[in-house]
Amino acid sequence: MTDPDVAVLRQKVHGMSPSSYGARLRERLPDHEVTVATTPAEERELIERARVVTGIHFDTEWLDAAENLDLFACAYAGTGHLDVGAFEDAGVAVTNAAGVHGPNISEYVIGALVAHERRFRRAWEHQDRNHWEAYPVRELHGSTAAVVGLGAIGEALVDRLDAFGVETVGVRYTPEKGGPTDEVVGFDAIHDALARADYVVLACPLTDTTRGLIDADALASMRADALLINVARGPVVDTDALVTALRDVDIRGATLDVTDPEPLPADHPLWSFENVQITPHNAGNTPKYYDRLADILATNLRRMEETGAAEGLVNQVV
Repeated sequence: MTDPDVAVLRQKVHGMSPSSYGARLRERLPDHEVTVATTPAEERELIERARVVTGIHFDTEWLDAAENLDLFACAYAGTGHLDVGAFEDAGVAVTNAAGVHGPNISEYVIGALVAHERRFRRAWEHQDRNHWEAYPVRELHGSTAAVVGLGAIGEALVDRLDAFGVETVGVRYTPEKGGPTDEVVGFDAIHDALARADYVVLACPLTDTTRGLIDADALASMRADALLINVARGPVVDTDALVTALRDVDIRGATLDVTDPEPLPADHPLWSFENVQITPHNAGNTPKYYDRLADILATNLRRMEETGAAEGLVNQVV
């Protein structure tokens, strides 16, 4: 493949401008034409002539017109919003952004845990009142974390938890694959893992297996002094069951970067709990997102040029 066009769609990723993504691609692909669409008409034109298109969404109706398309490089780690079968039928490869969130989201989880254990919310409240009073806190060292999902985020998190002296139990679909955690179990043993954990961290994709995974029974399996951290997807947790568990003090607290529903309505009861930290699906936000994304696409583009085929690519879905 010689000097293919790379089209960047108009969609923003985590609020960042597509032009920033295009600039990073040009740095890595100086011998290629990289064009960022600025209008719907320009976007459609680029889709029709480009060999590579990158963005978040790609309507299947565009495939018929995309005669030159070899690869759609999805800018999200998940591709559940895409009709992957339609791409496969059209002979178009699809890759995702798996791996780009490892450092930033794992740092978010560490920050959430430290904030809970050092009771920073109380410190900020005291500071607002110019009030000097010591209060008891906890530490991460010597604790146990159940990490549900051992993809790039889960693995990066386990590395960081190890530095804090935290023992880890990983929960994954195929426990026979092992993992970086001290122990790995399957979803059939998740209740045992929850019962042993000081911290339950959800970093798994949303699937038929994980939808509603943390329901009333799962919350009942957790220790009363345990924390729940969700950086996966909102529907992995049964929201009504979580509200009940918090009201009944069945768990110590939670950090939720994702919720169900999302955005979380202003009158939702989750906002009222002092032991709940809520962020607006922001854990993945990082100024380095497009750098990591551009590295993946540049690597795949060179591989396609070397082999002449869109096969064996990094993060290839189909």
